[in-house]
Amino acid sequence: MSRERLYLFDTTLRDGQQTQGVQFSTAEKRQIALALDALGIDYIEGGWPGANPTDSEFFVQAPQTRATLTAFGMTKRAGRSAENDDVLAAVLDPGTPAVCLVGKTHEFHVTTALGITLDENLENIRASIAHVVARGREAMLDAEHFFDGYRANPDYALRCLHAALAAGARWVVLCDTNGGTLPSEVGRITAEVIAAGIPGAHLGIHCHDDTGNAVANSLAAVQAGARQVQGTLNGLGERCGNANLVTLIPTLLLKPPFADTLEIGVTREALQGLLKTSRMLDDILNRVPQRAAPYIGASAFAHKAGLHASAILKDPSTYEHIDPALVGNERIIPMSNQAGQSNLRARLAAAGIAVAPGDARLALILDAIKQREDEGYAYDGAQASFELLARRELGLCPEFFEVKRYRVTVERRKNKYNRMISLSEAVVVVKIGSEKMLSVSESMDEEGTDRGPVNALSKALAKDLGPYQACIDDLKLVDFKVRITQGGTEAVTRVIIDSEDGQGRRWSTVGVSPNIVDASFEALLDAIQWKLIRDQVVPAA
Repeated sequence: MSRERLYLFDTTLRDGQQTQGVQFSTAEKRQIALALDALGIDYIEGGWPGANPTDSEFFVQAPQTRATLTAFGMTKRAGRSAENDDVLAAVLDPGTPAVCLVGKTHEFHVTTALGITLDENLENIRASIAHVVARGREAMLDAEHFFDGYRANPDYALRCLHAALAAGARWVVLCDTNGGTLPSEVGRITAEVIAAGIPGAHLGIHCHDDTGNAVANSLAAVQAGARQVQGTLNGLGERCGNANLVTLIPTLLLKPPFADTLEIGVTREALQGLLKTSRMLDDILNRVPQRAAPYIGASAFAHKAGLHASAILKDPSTYEHIDPALVGNERIIPMSNQAGQSNLRARLAAAGIAVAPGDARLALILDAIKQREDEGYAYDGAQASFELLARRELGLCPEFFEVKRYRVTVERRKNKYNRMISLSEAVVVVKIGSEKMLSVSESMDEEGTDRGPVNALSKALAKDLGPYQACIDDLKLVDFKVRITQGGTEAVTRVIIDSEDGQGRRWSTVGVSPNIVDASFEALLDAIQWKLIRDQVVPAA
């Protein structure tokens, strides 16, 4: 059976950049564009030329892509021709193969926001699209507020779409701009638009997530016949965000009826890089990845309950809707005080540790986990620390170095501008084999800002580990979470640290102490120990 082509349109660099607190540099926009192209996206919307220096500079320095690079802008203004509209000219200046113009399709916005007549707006759409086509570009109409407009005046909203198609638009895109439409209505209206003479092969969908339904709305429109779907990486976008392509892509590629009837530009092989692409964006934005994100979250294939883990060992499909490897993810059997031996053996096997059923040491490991969790540790979110605990109980944890002592100081003093600043400094002494090594580090960054005592400790600990240095040079701390597990003067602090290395591995470690610095140091030590083991480093003599 032949399958219809569905086109993927990414607007991370334009609509995603409208997220509160997000501002990409030109270099970051290039990096994201290349990652999207490698994934197999069909259209990459680079921004609005002339709207800001970064967008304009990106189009000057835009990378070569297989994907169709698209510039965004708006239809011409009333009272002037398309040829003499400077804003429209700026959108066309970069010479992108495609141009997407936003136009009003809701009569309320035409008369109130633009202050023009409905016929003048139709002419703005027609003339603008015709001008883009005359310049040899692929033209698209971003039908703003379409679903609201269709409810208010379906005849006028449809006339806007027909005007664009008649002028030569390749695509007209239905926009749920306010994000308030629900899936059943999106599906119904999309089908009615197609029945009104707008071919599905020329129809796109652009949804916002204000009701948490952007992905569902997009799928409803595709199922109704739309053949272009727009979204952003990790669901970036104004207010609550846009439809998340990281969720949409695997759904379209792997799930019926979409996988059976549609073809997209992302291959099964490229899909395995989806997690890395998502994490790349989080790294650029200095954001912590969402653990519960569908498909690619760290918890997306985590099986905590003993009943689940036991079934997973027999057949993963009992509690998994896909193989996690299809999207570059992996199965996790978290350890906690709810764990049984099924969880434990599965988790040990994932770490490359084989223990026979009924081995008496399994009970010892479970007892140690339950005892330590009673003290405040949490191993379901710190898998690397669990592995080290198990290895120690099994006698399989090599000793790479011994920490003889460490010291952290925090000083408040005036700088040369007579302003009070803080400065954290750490000293760490370790013994490797028969040699003692001392490292000192400050937490001051390049801008002269103190990054705190834990940062100073991390830098000092990783500054000089002699024969192990090459292994840990690419290790970096990416997240730091603190929780007080008891109140009052006997408070216990739990610290969980997420680390990452140059191979794209990310792991979590935990430390517990009444002292936050001491708890942090314990988690830092585990992070280094785990990496040395995973890289199969041989302890120094």
